[in-house]
Amino acid sequence: MEVICMSRQKLQERLKMKHVETKHGEQFNDLLRYVFQVTNHQLQTFGWENREIEQAKLPVLKQADVLGWFDGDKLISQLAVYPFQVNIFGQRYEMGGLTGVGTYPEYANLGLMNQLMRQALTNMRERKQSISYLYPYSIPYYRRKGWEIISDKISFEVKDTQLPKLKTVSGNVERMSIEHPDIKDVYQRFALQNHGAMLRNDLAWEENLRWDLDDLTAAVYYDGDHQPMGYLLYWIAGEVFHMKEMVFINQEARTGLWNFISAHFSMITHVKGHIYTDEPLAFLLEDGDIKETIAPYYMARIVDLSLFLEKYPFQPQETDCQLTFTLHDPMLEWNQGTFTLMVDEEGKGHLTGGGVNPAAAFDIQTLTTMLMGYKRPSYLARIERFRADEVTVNLLEKLIIRQQPYFSDYF
Repeated sequence: MEVICMSRQKLQERLKMKHVETKHGEQFNDLLRYVFQVTNHQLQTFGWENREIEQAKLPVLKQADVLGWFDGDKLISQLAVYPFQVNIFGQRYEMGGLTGVGTYPEYANLGLMNQLMRQALTNMRERKQSISYLYPYSIPYYRRKGWEIISDKISFEVKDTQLPKLKTVSGNVERMSIEHPDIKDVYQRFALQNHGAMLRNDLAWEENLRWDLDDLTAAVYYDGDHQPMGYLLYWIAGEVFHMKEMVFINQEARTGLWNFISAHFSMITHVKGHIYTDEPLAFLLEDGDIKETIAPYYMARIVDLSLFLEKYPFQPQETDCQLTFTLHDPMLEWNQGTFTLMVDEEGKGHLTGGGVNPAAAFDIQTLTTMLMGYKRPSYLARIERFRADEVTVNLLEKLIIRQQPYFSDYF
């Protein structure tokens, strides 16, 4: 046992953490493909439904903050952080998108990823990225690191006989290339209306479409004034209409896009797609006896609570409010301790360190999902995810806007 410990100690001593550069691109991709068990042949042949693990796992190294551990010249552990922005209750937030996480098994259990994450989160804080999103391949693992579920994905399957009947709308749908500028215009307006959504820069669009099929088509709905008000990204294969993304500014646009889908009645047997809001499709259909499944989608964690709360919009109140609480963060010391939150009548919050007689105790995971609106304070208190008296829970219910996050991207 002593010999084994000495061997591992020597191994750790020769490892170096440093930035992964473009010259390490081949090693970066080799590590990811090993960890996620993806072959070159699979990358060329698998279909959309089977590639969520593999999708968008070839990061653009020059645009991301990529950290890794090296054993000599060999890259053996890594993660990447993309510079993104998200809409949180109408406020534009800098967000660090964590992806590309992996370590070769022979270097496991050395605490390498824990150290990489601490450094990545420290770097996010320095870049004013007060929140981080990620797609979890192990929810328990990322919960232990401070992330928590903040969005769901509802997958649905509709038979051709269940498609909605055509309804009259003022506009029309036009098919076009997925590169058409009206698509980005519609999405930007949509994202600014939907809490939690990615405000897509060029990198976000590139990641969103990186592994799409060559025959992916766009259908854009234009209203009576020929203004783009919605779009649909889709492909048809094996008599199935696959909906990658439907975005609409208003109900008319949604109706117009479903009219377009229903017009494929003679060509298809099913429509398959996903919804990223808490709005099951069944209620909207005349024949709502459809197959829908719900699954957790993205996770998030607050990187710097003080910075996060600077722009966070609480609900306006009749008088100023104060809450003193303790916070636990498994990774970051600046999110540890006792804090006092002051919220003025306009809903502007200000956090200070310290305070006496804390009225609540949170971990960063629970506080993140609560402030993001995914789960309400009363529910989280009821399942004992945090401790607080009834008065404090009621105060939190009044302060936090009642709106669940929307997030449809993948990186």
